Amino acid sequence: MTRTPVALLLALAVSLVEVGTGPPLAARQSGAARGADAQQAGTPPADAAAPQGDAAQQPTFRAGINFVRVDVIVHDKKGEPVTDLTAADFEVLEDGRPQAIEQFRLIRVDGNPPPGAPLPRELRNRIDEEIELARDDVRLFVLFLDDYHVRLGNSVSVKEPLVRFVQTELRPNDLIGIMYPLTPVDGISFTRNPASVIGAIERFEGRKFDYRPRNLFEEQYARAPSEIVEQIRNQVVMTALRGLATRLGGLREGRKAIIYVSEGLTAMLPPQLRTADASVGPLGSPGGRSPMTGENSQREETASFFAQSDLYSQMRDVFTAANRNNAAIYTVDPRGLTPFEFSIDEAVGPNQDRRTLQMTQDTLRSLAEETDGRAIVNRNDLGPGLAQIVRDSSFYYLIGYNSARAPNDGKFHPITVRLKRRNMDVRARKGYWALTADEIVRANTVAPDTPKPVQQALASIATSVQAGKYVRTWLGTARGEQGKTRVTLIWEPLPPRSPSVGRDQRQPGRVSLIAANAKGDLVFRGRVPDAAPTPNVAPVSPGREAASAVSVAPGPQRLVFDAAPGELELRMSVEATSGGGVIDSEIRTITVPDLTSPDAAVSTPRVYRARTARDFQAIAADAGAVPTVGREFSRTERLLIRFDVYGNATPTAALLNRNGQRMADVPVGPAAAGGTHQIDLGLAAVAAGEYLVEITARGASGEAKALIPLRVGS
Repeated sequence: MTRTPVALLLALAVSLVEVGTGPPLAARQSGAARGADAQQAGTPPADAAAPQGDAAQQPTFRAGINFVRVDVIVHDKKGEPVTDLTAADFEVLEDGRPQAIEQFRLIRVDGNPPPGAPLPRELRNRIDEEIELARDDVRLFVLFLDDYHVRLGNSVSVKEPLVRFVQTELRPNDLIGIMYPLTPVDGISFTRNPASVIGAIERFEGRKFDYRPRNLFEEQYARAPSEIVEQIRNQVVMTALRGLATRLGGLREGRKAIIYVSEGLTAMLPPQLRTADASVGPLGSPGGRSPMTGENSQREETASFFAQSDLYSQMRDVFTAANRNNAAIYTVDPRGLTPFEFSIDEAVGPNQDRRTLQMTQDTLRSLAEETDGRAIVNRNDLGPGLAQIVRDSSFYYLIGYNSARAPNDGKFHPITVRLKRRNMDVRARKGYWALTADEIVRANTVAPDTPKPVQQALASIATSVQAGKYVRTWLGTARGEQGKTRVTLIWEPLPPRSPSVGRDQRQPGRVSLIAANAKGDLVFRGRVPDAAPTPNVAPVSPGREAASAVSVAPGPQRLVFDAAPGELELRMSVEATSGGGVIDSEIRTITVPDLTSPDAAVSTPRVYRARTARDFQAIAADAGAVPTVGREFSRTERLLIRFDVYGNATPTAALLNRNGQRMADVPVGPAAAGGTHQIDLGLAAVAAGEYLVEITARGASGEAKALIPLRVGS
């Protein structure tokens, strides 16, 4: 168990999670110094609204790079929150020295809208999320379902208390997101729809010690030793937690709760579960049949000690990220009150079993205690602990002070919060990690705002957890006939939102579309497969939409029609494969552009994916190839991007990062078929992350631009 393989594996884990999410709306509202926030370096918001139920109490905010904020939770001996304290009742010490309290505020939020106020708005896109997250009367939760460290049976038993928590504890204003270890932090969407959250919980399937790969990333190390695979899983989870805390810190001020459902991180596997090839399973372990292998072994105990020490040194980065971003981690152990970690068929000796159980529970306790959360461990009834998570986010005191020492040494500085009243329980984070001088300079540097078109393009590919989404669609426009614009709708089944999807989930088999103009006149009616187009349908490549009955679509399906420029209302219905009933519907209003003008213009770019050179050649020669709808690609893939340029304009292209900054020029050439121009973009040299391809057409009368968002995986 040396550090060398861990360091090598960290590179794999880090590639999964994007931590740098750019400055969101909430972050930009607070100013540049907010990036240095949290515990030591952050400028408190200049105009913070009063909390719900506390409108008369307006805090006075101080600005400064050494401003420290502490959330303090106070309960009486009965466990009830205490809400009648003043600043004079508290004493704050940093490094043992008293600090002058300059900000004091009681945060009181019950998750309900004020009496007479309308219900909170639904979240339709990333901009809506950021607006709602900036509100003071919104509580924020993220449910982190660690399928890597939960057994299948325990994942089944934990569903009922989690569903009950969503149904009984969450309120209309509350926002909650779902995350798995392999979920990119930018792919987390927040929702107020309990049905969508419950659906995600119902699909949760643990796979602890099950090393069968389920995606391309896991395929890379599928045949590595089981110890290495377990370390990779630990790294993935810790990287995801760190990235999640960082993103939450950039979304809003105040307390955020991460509900981490896990049986704890495994520092070292017992000999019975160690195999040279993880894909073989325990049967490939030399000691897999003997419970005495490694039992009472001094070597095993020593290795276990160093493995645990190494794990805790890596967990320290999670503690730091959570504390700096005011994110409390609440650990939920689905095992309940259990004396054993391993089942009898795994043949692990009692001493090793006890040691491993204790180690995994200790990791859960440490994650909670070091981040001002709570550890719901060794409890068969998880309900009271889950309810306490909501109470902690409902009543707490926000205390702020300017550090008297103003440290910039990058070291940990302990904080002690004392209460002058007796017989009360006080909880606060234990301290903060000071920023270094270089970090302070970076925090005070104003980052350029991401252009709004870039934000909107990236928001269009964000993963949604809204209920009732079965397909994803793409809409494109190009020059049509007789002065009209050709509109293309492509749909394909939405991939699973989680690593495992219930087998009884209804599958989409056909999409029907009705288009009407602003006057209500019918422009188009059709469906695909089994399309019965109206005469207004433009010709499409034969055989691409034919189907005799509703069945699972083999790939992307396409509907094409011509429409006059102007406003167009689209009514789309999704029908199930079995029964033919409508399982989802959507009404969307679009503006059809006028592409007959002599000014420079660009059609909607069409993206095609190719996995081999032969695939690329076939697509490039096929003018009727159906574009791909998704915008998530692997570095092993190659993209063909087709588009049409109008108005005697000359096109150029560039690759942008997620902040809209230019990275490299992209060659543009004439299209072999299916358009006027094309781009050949290989992804092998592109690191994992989010990017945009910007196409610019410059003519004598101006220029036109089009953005293509891409998410590149490993």
